[in-house]
Amino acid sequence: MTDAAALPGQPRGMVVSGPATARAVNILAPNASAMTLDGTNTWLVSEPGSDLAVVIDPGPLDDVHLRAVIAAAEQAGQRVALTLLTHGHPDHAEGAARFAELTGTKVRALDPALRLGDEGLAAGDVIRTGGLELRVVPTPGHTADSLCFHLPADRAVLTGDTVLGRGTTVVAHPDGRLGDYLDSLRRLRSLTVDDGVHTVLPGHGPVLDDAQGAVEFYLAHRAHRLAQIETAVENGFSTPAAVVEHVYKDVDRSLWPAAEWSVRAQLEYLQDHGLIPGGPEDF
Repeated sequence: MTDAAALPGQPRGMVVSGPATARAVNILAPNASAMTLDGTNTWLVSEPGSDLAVVIDPGPLDDVHLRAVIAAAEQAGQRVALTLLTHGHPDHAEGAARFAELTGTKVRALDPALRLGDEGLAAGDVIRTGGLELRVVPTPGHTADSLCFHLPADRAVLTGDTVLGRGTTVVAHPDGRLGDYLDSLRRLRSLTVDDGVHTVLPGHGPVLDDAQGAVEFYLAHRAHRLAQIETAVENGFSTPAAVVEHVYKDVDRSLWPAAEWSVRAQLEYLQDHGLIPGGPEDF
């Protein structure tokens, strides 16, 4: 058995529903898959002693799960006062409208199409609910609308799909762009260095207790993949599918379609920086 402390980010181990920090409780959605890992982590976040809670990423449209989130709040003597989305992928956001109906809450998101209510989310916003403080951190790259939420009191960051508890994240081209994603990872690294963030509360997978180590691993992984793809192109692998088959040959084939999104994003990045020939029309 591998020591979790030796893995990138120091994952806690099994993904379970329950408290992760003093202010954050996970309710695991029953939608496990190769893409969603153990399922979507729906986060119930509140200030200790408060009767108000914030829910981040209600998850899929599954009434049993949505009602389990509400029950977790009620068991803690709380009412869900606000719903936030890290991004619009269905495994995070599909249940948001139904959850808003069940709780009477507004839904705030970066993408106006996902909002229920007048308020959205933007860089620098500070959300205060029942004494809780969450700071909005723009982290585009996985998708154009991806956000993270900095929870200063717990020295934690809720990362959606920007950093996962296990494995690495897909850059969902063409909506996601690698240059944006690398900038977002550097922004998260600054949180670990300048703001003392040490805990990652991800959208999938276990909690990570070494946020800086996780982000550094992600940055190194992206640099390694870029070098592999640049070399593959130089060796005549001229299409995204061919690059995936060559570079990702050790990855489960069921993940190759998602890997191709990332490869397209990386080819675009390499072309934009003049490291390989061609233009967007080539892929």
